[in-house]
Amino acid sequence: MSSSATRVRVLIVDDQTLFRVGLAGLLAEDPRVEVVGQAADGVEAVKLASSLQPDVILMDVRMPNLDGIQATRQIVAAQPDVKVLVLTSLESDNQIIHALQAGARGYVLKDSTVESIVSSLVAVTSGDRVMASAVANRVLEMLTGVSTPKDFYDGLTGREVEILKLVAGGMANKQIAFTLSISDKTVRNHMSNMYEKLDIRDRSTAVLYAVRKGLIEV
Repeated sequence: MSSSATRVRVLIVDDQTLFRVGLAGLLAEDPRVEVVGQAADGVEAVKLASSLQPDVILMDVRMPNLDGIQATRQIVAAQPDVKVLVLTSLESDNQIIHALQAGARGYVLKDSTVESIVSSLVAVTSGDRVMASAVANRVLEMLTGVSTPKDFYDGLTGREVEILKLVAGGMANKQIAFTLSISDKTVRNHMSNMYEKLDIRDRSTAVLYAVRKGLIEV
């Protein structure tokens, strides 16, 4: 795979200039890859995807103007042959599910080795899905209907997940009760049940769980 005709043509999309330029330089050293362009946000990514026609787009999720998930949705709808791999620094289950639902073919972690990223690029052009780590199984189970959202959130009910999201957003119990039009006591009961199911004892640990599950952005 050394000729330019057989190289994977890649567009890199990330709003962090140092990371984007650095990754482009590292990937360009591999004979299997040709970096055809770079974009700093989702809007630019959509335009370049159309004009450059890359084989694969390495797409950051959190960007200004248009985030990576929305950009992925637009690109895949317009160009079904273009493969998108999400670049992420967090193994956020929820984030990855949204990206896959938008049409991404998988994801790579930003701290992956260059060899691992190149292997992922080659694999995805062959039609494979690329997902690293234990979170992949949970994501696939959610997408295929093998597990339910209740399974995904470790037995939490929809109301408990809703309250957890508000807790992680910094709301006190009284504020949560007002927002959801329920009593303080009901909020406390839900919190108690939530703590028991997750085997946690304080709000700070609950917030960490919410971040890991992608319920809030950090």
